Amino acid sequence: MEIASKLPHLIESHQLRAHVNKMPLLDLQFLNSYREQRLAHLVLSSITMGYVWQEGETQPAEVLPRNLAIPFVEISKNLGLPPILTHVDLVLSNWTKRNPEGPLEISNLETIVSFPGGESLRGFILVTVLVEKVAAPGIKALALAVSALLQLNQDVLLHALQLLRLSIEDVTRALGQMHDYVDPDIFYAVIRIFFSGWKDNPAMSAGLIYEGVSTEPLKYSGGSAAQSSVLHAFDELLGIHHTKESAAFLYRMRDYMPPSHKAFIEEIHSAPSLRDHILSSGHGHCLTAYNQCVEALAELRSYHITVVTKYLITAAAKARSRRPTHLPRPPQALEDIGTGGSAILSFLKSVRDKTLEAILKPSG
Repeated sequence: MEIASKLPHLIESHQLRAHVNKMPLLDLQFLNSYREQRLAHLVLSSITMGYVWQEGETQPAEVLPRNLAIPFVEISKNLGLPPILTHVDLVLSNWTKRNPEGPLEISNLETIVSFPGGESLRGFILVTVLVEKVAAPGIKALALAVSALLQLNQDVLLHALQLLRLSIEDVTRALGQMHDYVDPDIFYAVIRIFFSGWKDNPAMSAGLIYEGVSTEPLKYSGGSAAQSSVLHAFDELLGIHHTKESAAFLYRMRDYMPPSHKAFIEEIHSAPSLRDHILSSGHGHCLTAYNQCVEALAELRSYHITVVTKYLITAAAKARSRRPTHLPRPPQALEDIGTGGSAILSFLKSVRDKTLEAILKPSG
């Protein structure tokens, strides 16, 4: 925790690796609860990202020292998570209320562990926390919809679909707060490298050796919004099918989620088909509500493309045309791919287009 609380300073002053190398070998038996285990994964994964990328993408660490690697791999196995920073660490575990009695809003939230990037880094994490917050009623609506399908209750199903649509619209609005809190140039040049992994990343094509764990390098993908279980679960209920290539990436990202999240998505998948039910029941109101959900989801995905274009594509072009500058040289290896390793715009457009294809035509 001492190292993690000073992470931005230790990275920027190039001292993190020296501090980590002096760390004692931690013993996991002192972690008493699930929450403490999640905190340990957040802290060790964040220190790992700082350790690997302290000197930028031209000099990544090729070996994670055993006093960090051994407890990190052990806690990862206990939690069913990979030994790298994931969405569950950076976002879901990484917030606390300034005033415990106050609201879950940015003004009353703080991150637990940070990286270089100052207010933009804080904004990026906490806006994503708010996205997850407003998605929660949508997740509850999925459970309601599945029980309505099992009981063949049209009224409850209609209500659940209306709640789901409202939640998806709230997610799009919450995502819009990125523009207020995150500077694209700082995100691109400073922040992004710390979410980058060692799989499908030309800067670390060999992977990372976890000393004391494996003599061969291991490969793990960096952080990605595709590691959030929210849209996976929405897609499963709505019966949205992605292209083979997109689906392969999305399925791989499920291994970066807590096992309970992955199990929830699979539970939605194994429920009776909502689309089949709507088509066979001829219930016009449910068909309209279903299509409104799909349209709202396509709109969210279109908006996400707009945000990614601003923070990655446009920022990359600006960075190329603006040497020299006070900002560090941005990572070249990930210029047009997401930190999770996907060719980002073509992936997002394909996922959006497949969403639109799910719109149902009224029968008759």
